[in-house]
Amino acid sequence: MQNGPNKKERQQGKIDGQLSRHYASHSGQVDRAPAREVVRRRLEEAKLFHTHPLLCKIDKSIVSVPVLAQKLTQIQATIMAKCLPEIVKKINDKLNANIAELKRMPKNLSSVAEAMTAFMQILGSAKESLRKVLVRGEFDEYPEEKNMHCTARLVEMLNQYSDELQNCAENDPRTNFLLEELEVLEEAKGIGLPNFLPRTAFLTILQGKVKGILSKPPSFVARVWDYIEGVVIRVLMRHSENYPQLQSSTRRAASNLINKMKEKAMDRMMESVEMEKLADYTCNPEYLLEWNKLMSQQNTFMDAIEHVSKPSNIVLQGIGEVDVAHLRHRKQQIQEAFDLKMRITAYWKIVLRRFVDSMALHLLFSVQNLVNNDMEKEIVGELIGPNGSGGIERMLEEAPSVAAKRDKLNRSIKLLRESAAVVAKIMDWIATDGDYDD
Repeated sequence: MQNGPNKKERQQGKIDGQLSRHYASHSGQVDRAPAREVVRRRLEEAKLFHTHPLLCKIDKSIVSVPVLAQKLTQIQATIMAKCLPEIVKKINDKLNANIAELKRMPKNLSSVAEAMTAFMQILGSAKESLRKVLVRGEFDEYPEEKNMHCTARLVEMLNQYSDELQNCAENDPRTNFLLEELEVLEEAKGIGLPNFLPRTAFLTILQGKVKGILSKPPSFVARVWDYIEGVVIRVLMRHSENYPQLQSSTRRAASNLINKMKEKAMDRMMESVEMEKLADYTCNPEYLLEWNKLMSQQNTFMDAIEHVSKPSNIVLQGIGEVDVAHLRHRKQQIQEAFDLKMRITAYWKIVLRRFVDSMALHLLFSVQNLVNNDMEKEIVGELIGPNGSGGIERMLEEAPSVAAKRDKLNRSIKLLRESAAVVAKIMDWIATDGDYDD
């Protein structure tokens, strides 16, 4: 940036302004006025320079309206010379930006073949962008938009889903400690050996726990697919912005496809829930390790039950602090209830992990299919298929908004070029005839 005029220049400018008005009203008429009038005006001029508080300080060798007018012209030329390079730079920057934007605009399409080529290019570039953000985790196209850093956002959603499952109130093993197990064991009695835990009891408690978290998986599925829909439409709209005729059909096709995939994910999730309610199985060795670890505390628990003089609050590793006072009068089946509780606790950790892992794997698989296969088929079918909306033919007609933008850019480029030429002439005049000092 060039500095503005200094104090001396501002003061001189004030004087020059007064002189300019005086000169304009007097000097132009000197040649036409009678000699007596010329003398009178010269005396007026001398009086002005003698009595004015600022003009009287000027060196007498340069005192006259024409000389000061010439000085004013030189000062103005100096100021302009300092400002014009920045003006030229701004004009050129704007001109180059408009030319580049005009080149990026789509050319007018004259045939269906050209329209089809343009459409496939749009679809191809959109697919590549979606591969970047949804599959590979690259976000160079949206560096400042964190919502478009998709793999990171999906991981956050999965972690939140896992936390919701883990922190659900139904998962607190300390709540009504062993009361549910005792009640279920009482109702699951059968004719048989007494030292076997009935599988019905285990499944009954397991199904109750699954029902307790039943609202969490559907909520996660809806949330994650709503996010993916927003990302897909955002990318498609960006790549088709030069052809507004395509956007409504493209948006509709993307929304329809996402709704289908969301329904599939919901069905898959409900199948997983139902499977967990029907079977109690895992090949994960962590189940037995965890169960043995929990069962190693049975003697401590029974000691607190049998000795009423001891504190009723005990700490069980993997469970937390529990109050056993309400269990001391229910010693029958207490050991079986403790065993059942520890089995459920160890197994439930694996169930929750399966809920998260299975959804994560299905999500990755579905996103891959969405980007690589399903999206293109759905959009092509919407625009070109037998029930298509005819979007390809509409591409031959330039949208009014695009035509208006093209015209505006052309007019702006013309005006900027004319402005640059005018400024260049002024700079040439200052350099050759202005006779100014930097």
